[in-house]
Amino acid sequence: MPDHVDELGELDELEELDELDPQRLDTLLSRIRREVEHGPLPSAQVAVARGGRLLAFETYGDAGPGTRYVLQSVGRSIVAGVVWKLIGEGLLDIGEQVAAIIPEFAPNGKETVTVEQVLTHTAGFPFAPLGYPKMLDREQRLAAFGRWRLDHPPGSRFQYHLTSAAWLIAEIVERRTGLPFADYLHQQVAGPLGLSSIELGVPVDRQPDTVAPMLAVDRTGEEQEPDPWGPWYLSDPRVLAAGEPSHALVATAADVALYFQALEHSGLWKPGAVAEGTRIRFTEHPYGEQIYGGGGNRRTSMGLFVTVAGPDAGSDLPSTGSPALFGSAGAAYQLGFMDPESGLSFACLSNGYPLAGYDRSPRGTALLADIADLAAGLAR
Repeated sequence: MPDHVDELGELDELEELDELDPQRLDTLLSRIRREVEHGPLPSAQVAVARGGRLLAFETYGDAGPGTRYVLQSVGRSIVAGVVWKLIGEGLLDIGEQVAAIIPEFAPNGKETVTVEQVLTHTAGFPFAPLGYPKMLDREQRLAAFGRWRLDHPPGSRFQYHLTSAAWLIAEIVERRTGLPFADYLHQQVAGPLGLSSIELGVPVDRQPDTVAPMLAVDRTGEEQEPDPWGPWYLSDPRVLAAGEPSHALVATAADVALYFQALEHSGLWKPGAVAEGTRIRFTEHPYGEQIYGGGGNRRTSMGLFVTVAGPDAGSDLPSTGSPALFGSAGAAYQLGFMDPESGLSFACLSNGYPLAGYDRSPRGTALLADIADLAAGLAR
């Protein structure tokens, strides 16, 4: 168990919490372990926390407890927390126009886009490109912002902005704090909380010893090409080091679970900031192909850069938690969430991915649903 598990402070005035049901916990851990020992996953790491404390932390497969994983979309909850911190401190208003903060962004009709639209994936440029190596240079990133064009009017469509939204968020944070996003995350969030595994932009020379390599679970021949919008662009160590904010964060499952606890117990966020960040703005079916988060049988409820269970528990969130549960699933077999009503947080990470990015097969869908519902059900 990590040394920092008690560093999130006392339980304040919370009632003493019951321990997790050992039989339910064993069922959850066994389900994940089987996918490594008898299924496609090369390794997996899982953590459960409650009341500011880590209650379970296990690693299976070819990895150790200190191994970090590329978080993919699970990292959006951490990016969101940075934004909520700025909102709570009066450094950012979600009604502001992005172009008023980043003038370089304004061309091509984007001057009306608001911060809230960026945070809720309704800004109108879901596939705006910013690839390697341009992403390495701030001036080239700003030039790319100006070239981006709208696919639809801002505010008219809910469609996941896979990478473009987080690049803007990172620049907004830098304009308002004077620190690059990765530095602000380290100095003002992860560092003070003692969550040392959380990092954005891991240098190439440190990746082999600390970050689980991404491995294909379905490669059948060289004729298969990775989906360029899937997680495989991060399998290049140089791209991972470049630090695309919404997917390239790395961490252990323990630190992800404890990060969620910190939102409730650390005092780092001003009162009401997390509640405002997780307040549902709308509940809709996301537009676009299912492989990129669109469609699905359940509607998705959006907070500020996190999905909330809401009435439908969409976007692969568990249906056994409360409507206030929030977090994100990540490509392809990952999940991180916090349930404010039960006080339970959870993270499951893996380094196995299908080349398509997401596993929408019946087996893959059942796996993520099983893990999600078993995890949220621990607190019932």
